[in-house]
Amino acid sequence: MGFLALFIVALIPVLKTLIVTAVGLFLALEKVDILGDTARHHLNNLVFFVFTPALVSSSLAETITMSSLIKLWFMPVNILLTFIIGSALGWVLVKVLRTPQHLHGLVIGCCAAGNLGNLLLIIIPAVCEESNSPFGDSSTCSTNGEAYASLSMAIGAVFIWTYVYNIVRAYGIRSTGSTINRTNSANGGEIVTESSLEESLLSKDIETDHSHDTPQPIESIENYEKVPMRKKIKQQLKILAERMNLKMMFAPSTIATIVGLAIGATSPLRKLLIGDSAPLRVIDTSTSMLGDASIPAMTLIVGANLLKGLQRSEVGLGIIIGVQVVRYIAMPLLGILVVKAAVHFGLVGSDSLYQFVLLLQYALPTAMSMGTITQLFEVGERDCSVIMLWNYAVAALALTLWSTYYLWFVS
Repeated sequence: MGFLALFIVALIPVLKTLIVTAVGLFLALEKVDILGDTARHHLNNLVFFVFTPALVSSSLAETITMSSLIKLWFMPVNILLTFIIGSALGWVLVKVLRTPQHLHGLVIGCCAAGNLGNLLLIIIPAVCEESNSPFGDSSTCSTNGEAYASLSMAIGAVFIWTYVYNIVRAYGIRSTGSTINRTNSANGGEIVTESSLEESLLSKDIETDHSHDTPQPIESIENYEKVPMRKKIKQQLKILAERMNLKMMFAPSTIATIVGLAIGATSPLRKLLIGDSAPLRVIDTSTSMLGDASIPAMTLIVGANLLKGLQRSEVGLGIIIGVQVVRYIAMPLLGILVVKAAVHFGLVGSDSLYQFVLLLQYALPTAMSMGTITQLFEVGERDCSVIMLWNYAVAALALTLWSTYYLWFVS
């Protein structure tokens, strides 16, 4: 595949994203006011509770089987590494640039969370359908590629809504303190405190736990020392669970991943729900139809938030450049080392398409879900949109160049 053909393949999905983002920005204009603050809040809840879980579960159920799941065991490990490496580089970035405290979670999240879903679902089939594709038969390539992209999207969603979600939440709580003295235009200009915010976001998922930080009387400490070890461990685990917000470990996307894998890997369930002759195929097709709304909705939210970013944003040029360097230079180079080591030690087979997907996971722009998370917490929506705009603008060139190199690398 020539450079120009590859450039077009990689450019089209990024351009689609930018066009839908522009539509979201237009709908948020004051004269149009279709995606105002209240509308975005409700749309975010739909994405979080309905659209994304539907997309994840239907894609996994249709493409993943027990044999493919065993074959692809390294992909979850690889995705976890992208999040760990990205967040570590993001932490270094905020320290070097002395980023404002309330933006720490945003910058680290943008460095950690890659767009592991919709871009791969567009790029991989497009590469497979090219007549001179290096991955052989287009039909087999597309089938395998869809399975790889679906699993990548599902595992990525789990890490985004557990790992990155809690990073943004932790830094948001740390920067706001025990109360949030911020005016919420969606509530008619009233001051939003932490207690009122808890009622509006994800069924009181945002909580601070100051009770554990209060100094205890000496008598209480002495009584605690007399408590049996098993009860001490139980109490400490309870405190840890509350502080980490482990409820998000079973977020809708996580539950959808479990359901999708269970259906795809269990032959009787698969025959019952998946396929043209399945008796309950209407359930799968309905779920898939709901899931199709996830990606456009998330992209519209990013565009709507961008309007605020164009008006006033605290993100400086250094942060914007730093995030691009992390996502498009540091991450891809480290990804080559990780995948090459995995191949060398036999952790990954000789399937060139599988290796290509693993490499590409390190070179993708920031996940659209970051816009949803910042909107849910009402922290850094404008700044996130500015970072995302530049991120996807640079992706048009960076993703193309890295895709070209990766195709040569796995050939």
